[in-house]
Amino acid sequence: MDMMRDSRSAHDALEDDGEIERYRAPALDKGLDILELLAEQKEGLTRTEITKELGRNASEIYRMLERLVARRYVTRSPGGDRYTLSLKLFALAHRHPPMNRLITEALPPMQRFADVAEQSCHLSVYDRGNLLVIAQIDGPGPWGVSVRLGSRVGLVDTASGRVMLAFQTSEQRAHMLLEHRRVKGEAALDEQELARACQSIRAAGFLRQESRQAFGVTDVTFPILGPAGHAIAALTCPYIRRIDTHIAPTIETVAERLHDTATTLSMRHAAAN
Repeated sequence: MDMMRDSRSAHDALEDDGEIERYRAPALDKGLDILELLAEQKEGLTRTEITKELGRNASEIYRMLERLVARRYVTRSPGGDRYTLSLKLFALAHRHPPMNRLITEALPPMQRFADVAEQSCHLSVYDRGNLLVIAQIDGPGPWGVSVRLGSRVGLVDTASGRVMLAFQTSEQRAHMLLEHRRVKGEAALDEQELARACQSIRAAGFLRQESRQAFGVTDVTFPILGPAGHAIAALTCPYIRRIDTHIAPTIETVAERLHDTATTLSMRHAAAN
């Protein structure tokens, strides 16, 4: 019986190999090989390095890279000598069911945060040049600030956007800014100021700033990190300080709770991948 099972397994493997060979698409394979290779490289690769790693002809790699750059799956460095994976695949994934998994996993911890912190919170992801709010939880009290689910918020002047930018590679950040289109009310981009801000945010691990959209609100934002240490989402609490007799959690306590929630979500995402 074991010999018969082994024989069937070998036969099935041969059939599978035959099916793979029958439906080969060499051009597609080359493109996928390049994408998979660049996905493992934090700093990107030169065309010569890609050609060497894949063991392919230099001219065919050149043609394929040009098409991938034209379709924005790959970005070329300003000097033109280094290629990195863009965020297009990441953006496409947001329109796919795994995004539903992120939302499903995020909602219970976000609800627990809101209950304890007595503040609202929302979760945003990068989408085609700006941020998209994919989850929102209101605080338990009568007062709070909420951001409408499905809203598109600015990339360069919101706490969520700046944290998202800060926790990317320089190449990914440049690509995001290239895709960026200003939303209504968004401040003009100051590239030098933004670069300094991103460096400071990354060093601190989060951002706490007075809202640039509304008076009386302090935004506190932490990144949700993927396995490679890049932000896949931003978790924000638009903190409102109570001035009546109710003793609410301080902003320092709220920031600690938000950090715990973001860490939990980062760990869950890393475990799932």
